[in-house]
Amino acid sequence: MSRLDEIRLMAKVARMYYDQGTRQQKIAERLNIHQSKISRLLKRARESNIVRISVATPAGVFPDIEEALESRFQLKQALVIDSDGDDTRVVRDLGAAAAYYLENTIKPEGIIGISSWSRSLFSMVESLHPSTAGAGGKVVQILGGVGNASAHYQAMLLAQRLAGLIGASPVLLQAPGVVGSAEAKAVLANDPAVQAAASLFCKLDLALVGIGSLEPSSLLASSGNIFSVKEREQLQRAGAVGDICFQFIDKHGQLVESQLMERVIGIDLPTLKRTPRIVGIAGGESKLPAILASLKGKWVNVLITDRPTAERLISSPL
Repeated sequence: MSRLDEIRLMAKVARMYYDQGTRQQKIAERLNIHQSKISRLLKRARESNIVRISVATPAGVFPDIEEALESRFQLKQALVIDSDGDDTRVVRDLGAAAAYYLENTIKPEGIIGISSWSRSLFSMVESLHPSTAGAGGKVVQILGGVGNASAHYQAMLLAQRLAGLIGASPVLLQAPGVVGSAEAKAVLANDPAVQAAASLFCKLDLALVGIGSLEPSSLLASSGNIFSVKEREQLQRAGAVGDICFQFIDKHGQLVESQLMERVIGIDLPTLKRTPRIVGIAGGESKLPAILASLKGKWVNVLITDRPTAERLISSPL
């Protein structure tokens, strides 16, 4: 076949595939050419500029920023939302983006872990559409949710409602997130209900977590599941910049050594890290040090955040 004949065939195949929407198998049948050759011709048509594909990026979509985040921090995926309003709006928009991500990635019979006391996670559940995508699976509460009456109800509702919305079964961690002593934790850890939830921590397929700063949110503060001002100052002196599931990390992403974390009832970060997909949902300027630390420590491998925060993460020194 001459060069001109080859170009003519490439052009014909490209027109049939891209302009007429004909599937490769049908093209192969009509032209009496093996389908593998059709694939090669289409590839060569692109290499020869016979076919030029351009992607028009809509306003409010940031694939270049997402790709930069994924490359810099070796993430499986980054989702960047166009939200630079007040804190309430950022939380709402993060929740909506997380809901869309979950709706498109959830699988039947999976085990999903969800943290407590995250406003972004509450917003995610509020934005979810009912489905049976998680049928046969479980939603496990991975951080204690017992606190004052209203806060306890909210934390349990988070796992229960998520499970109900996706057709899964809830498994609740019926204990406080923070207790008064390591001895109290040891007693509660022997409770059968606590053990039932904890036994699933190492079996998670997906974990949904917030990323907290040292200053607790209003939701967390109202729950009673916080360390005192003096204790937070102690953590800060030890280098803590934020937490995931009340497991505090320093600016390098390393776990902070503190006896305070012996009072936390929930998943520990080394166990969390074994989860195939760990989705961190957080944004806003106040969360930047904690988010950066979580990425450095590779405690999350999917990040959902806002554009200003994403840009600062990309430009921050490692």
